[in-house]
Amino acid sequence: MTALSFAPFQDLANKLIPHTVAEKVDGSHDVSHLHRVWSNVCAIRDKEGGDPQLLLAATLLHDCVAIEKNSPFRSSASRLAAAKATELLSQMGWDEERTQAVAHAIESHSYSANITPHTLEAKILQDADRLDAIGMIGVARLFYVSGRMGSHLYDPYDPQAEGRALDDKRFAVDHFKTKIFTLAEGFQTTTGKRMARIRHDRAQRFLQELMEEIGG
Repeated sequence: MTALSFAPFQDLANKLIPHTVAEKVDGSHDVSHLHRVWSNVCAIRDKEGGDPQLLLAATLLHDCVAIEKNSPFRSSASRLAAAKATELLSQMGWDEERTQAVAHAIESHSYSANITPHTLEAKILQDADRLDAIGMIGVARLFYVSGRMGSHLYDPYDPQAEGRALDDKRFAVDHFKTKIFTLAEGFQTTTGKRMARIRHDRAQRFLQELMEEIGG
């Protein structure tokens, strides 16, 4: 089987990927997710700049501590991942400045942590990761995670939440309005914003067509 490419730093990737494997399988945060985020990072970096080696380390380690979406400790995941990445990169001989740059990018990538990214690399990682939460891949991940959490697809009596409060813990479709449709406005880079708008429109079309099919 051919390994996923993280060129031009495949050797570094091979060292870091074993530290990203979660104890519990989560197909929304697996190696394919890391590869998609890296592809997004590269697309943004080609237009915006940024340190590619630092970006790869941050990409591969940004989810190295896994906490379930429905956990009350979810907002701490990126801080814990940043701490783990700091320890790992220090052991590998990275200097403190670059290690801390990776840690900041990891810490600030998270939506739930609500930490503002201050460096170009942190802004790129946040955009790249959020691109994987919208568009068609975002839709696929939404329903995958909702299935793992035991949610219903939608409220059969009020699928668009016209007469009730949104509740994406009970109904997967509600997550479009509680989160997915809010993401495109918060992107950090010019390139990320352009890519986000395209994916945002795709997700909107999906929901519209889904509502047509269920009579909502």
